[in-house]
Amino acid sequence: MSKHQIFNNIRKLRFHANEMTQQELADKAGVTRQTIVAIENGKYSPTLELAFRIARVFNTPLEEVFIYNPEKMIDNEKQ
Repeated sequence: MSKHQIFNNIRKLRFHANEMTQQELADKAGVTRQTIVAIENGKYSPTLELAFRIARVFNTPLEEVFIYNPEKMIDNEKQ
């Protein structure tokens, strides 16, 4: 089974939201700052529920926060 990359615009959205900190976003989304860091850095894909909560914090459609690109395969997993 191959993995696809999910990209996000969280850092940009935080900047445009009066430079919201990772901790402020974490508090509003109900997770830890470490979770936000991991998501921003592409090391962790959020659950669908958390993705919707993050989008709601920014009052932005989900697809403007997270971008799923099936063309970008991770490492050499493309078969």
